Amino acid sequence: MQKTPNIELVHFSEDFVEQLHGFELPAEQHQFTALPKDIALEKVGQYPIVILSDDVPVGFFVLHATERVKEYSSNPNAMLLTALSIDHKQQGKGYAKKGMLVLADFVKQEFKDCNEVVLVVNHKNMAAQNLYFKVGFVDNGERRMGPIGEQILMHLSL
Repeated sequence: MQKTPNIELVHFSEDFVEQLHGFELPAEQHQFTALPKDIALEKVGQYPIVILSDDVPVGFFVLHATERVKEYSSNPNAMLLTALSIDHKQQGKGYAKKGMLVLADFVKQEFKDCNEVVLVVNHKNMAAQNLYFKVGFVDNGERRMGPIGEQILMHLSL
């Protein structure tokens, strides 16, 4: 009998530092996102989130409730999602999709005022675009220029 891994989103804690610092990404993915070890985790209004599979960190992202959100949404109750990554050793197991599928419930529970999550994805990053479409993010046609080219602004209503 095959056991389905239990996927859970949790707030970052020091317990996860060693494992998160061990995350690796191939160069073609690293150009689109940041590794957990490269992110300042102590900024006010930034909430680092760990994707756990049976209590093992397999992924990571950051939710922002900072002034930066206003660059992407006029909704005062929106949050910005950045830096989603799945450790290279854990890729291909559906963790990103499973983590994003529980995002809405997690955000509604943890951030009661939030009713929208926005993100930008590079137009060349087809894997990420497909993931975000599959889990309910919508492309309203808004585009931005980012550090490595055009970015697609996507929205998830909660």
